[in-house]
Amino acid sequence: MVQHPLPDSLISTDEAMNYWQNVAASVDGMLGGFPSVSRIDLQGSRSFLAKLGIGKPRIPRALEGGAGIGRITKGLLLDVAETVDIIEPVAKFTAVLVDTPGVGQIHNIGLQEWRPQDFKYDLIWTQWCAGQISDLLLVKYLQRCAASLTADGVIVLKENLSDCGASELFFAKLD
Repeated sequence: MVQHPLPDSLISTDEAMNYWQNVAASVDGMLGGFPSVSRIDLQGSRSFLAKLGIGKPRIPRALEGGAGIGRITKGLLLDVAETVDIIEPVAKFTAVLVDTPGVGQIHNIGLQEWRPQDFKYDLIWTQWCAGQISDLLLVKYLQRCAASLTADGVIVLKENLSDCGASELFFAKLD
């Protein structure tokens, strides 16, 4: 039987920050060479939210965790929420969001460092970044998210999965 290291032992937030600090603040940079955000992905997310009753009418406040340059904020969340707050540790990424209508507070910290402010959120959306922190830190982040929801608020955690076969361990070493 092949022994694999525990997944959390492969995560280094310092190495991840170094990687992201050296990535261009563009869609191409965020997506590792893909020039655009998938319309199908955004439509699927919008459809998912509609099934939850989110979007019409617009909800008062949402939060995007791990927002990068705001692909999901601009392509989805600002369509369903009046205000979207941002969590993103890399300041050069969020600099492009500063004057975006509807963007509220910008927290240039990691998910593991974020603490809820005075707001209650109707929707907290975290996409494509959960693997940047350990499982324990992710659970603590989600617990803080749960404590900052409105009575009908929803947390969405969206990630991509690799289909490399059950016998193989796949770990993206770059980011």
